[in-house]
Amino acid sequence: MHVILSAILLALAILDLVLGTSFLVDPTGAAGDFGLAIVSTHGESTLRGDMTAFFYVTAFSLAWGAWKRRPEALLPALGLFGIAFTGRFINVIAQGPYDGWMVPMAVEAFHCIIIIVAMRAWGVPKPDA
Repeated sequence: MHVILSAILLALAILDLVLGTSFLVDPTGAAGDFGLAIVSTHGESTLRGDMTAFFYVTAFSLAWGAWKRRPEALLPALGLFGIAFTGRFINVIAQGPYDGWMVPMAVEAFHCIIIIVAMRAWGVPKPDA
């Protein structure tokens, strides 16, 4: 079970690293995949910085947590994807569904579920004396 959870977390970390790199290298192309349009250099800079940070922090958190099997290392990824899922959920309630709304929410929910399962399986470490 521990090995399978680590493998899934590492696979998600690789996915997030690829997504972050796509925003770093080609923010215009990556933005289109997320339903976004860049209308200024400011917007391009924001996507390049913020989206890369989102996915890189998540990837590092997942990889480190999986490698060391440390549940507290997974908290940043859980926070980022949990808030992203909550924001999308609020949008679906407030604005109604749109074409393709389920895919990003499913990805975010899957991240959260796997992280929570791993955290519960690995337990909370005891504080040092």
